Amino acid sequence: MGLPEYERLAGVTARSTTAPNLTPIEESAATGEVAELYEFFRSHFGRQQVPGILKCLATHPPLLRHMMALSESLLFADGCLTRRHKEMIATLVSTQNECPYCADSHGYFLRVHGGTAEALMAIQLDRLDSPSLSGKERALLEFARKVNRSSSEIGRADIEALRHEGWSEEQIAEAIHVAALFAMFNRVANAFGLESQGLLKLYEASDSKTPNPART
Repeated sequence: MGLPEYERLAGVTARSTTAPNLTPIEESAATGEVAELYEFFRSHFGRQQVPGILKCLATHPPLLRHMMALSESLLFADGCLTRRHKEMIATLVSTQNECPYCADSHGYFLRVHGGTAEALMAIQLDRLDSPSLSGKERALLEFARKVNRSSSEIGRADIEALRHEGWSEEQIAEAIHVAALFAMFNRVANAFGLESQGLLKLYEASDSKTPNPART
C-alpha cells in the first residue's frame, strides 16, 4: 500500500534508532514469525528500514502482528477522522508524554499529510489557541489532551462540546482510540529508550530544496 511518508524517505537514510534500556529484536536477529512480519512491513508499507517501535513490539510476536494490523486499519489510514487529524492527535499526545521518538515521527507524518509548519509548532508548544488551527481542530485536540492526561474526568459534557463543534460520535470515538494507542506507544518507546529518528530534520532539509514559487 506504499505510504507517502515512507515514499518520501526513499533514497535517504533515517538515523538508526537505538534503545539503550532494553534490547529490541533487530532485523539481523529476526527469525520465524518476526522475520516474516518484518518482510511484510518492508514489502507492504514501502519502507526498507523497520521502525524501532516495531522492533520493540517484536519481543512479543503476537503483539507485533496485531499492532501492525491495527496500525494499518486505524492509524495509517483515513477513517472517521482524516489521516491529518490522526497525526495531529499523535503528535500532541507524544509531545505531552515527552516521547522524542514518536513526537518526531508523527510530527513528520503530520507535515507529509498536509499539516502546516505553524500548526505543528502550535501542537508542539501546546498552544492550541493558535490561528493555525481551526476552532474545530482546537476542540478535538483539547479533548485528546484530556484523554491523555485525565481521562477519568471526561464526561458527557465533553462529548456534547465536540458534537457542537461538528464532530460526530464516530469521530470522537476514533479520537479516543488514537489518543489512547499513542499513549501506549509512547510508554513502550520511552521505557525501551528509543531515540528520535530525526525525520523532521530530514523533512525540513528536503523541503528547503524544493522550489517555492512564492520565493521567486
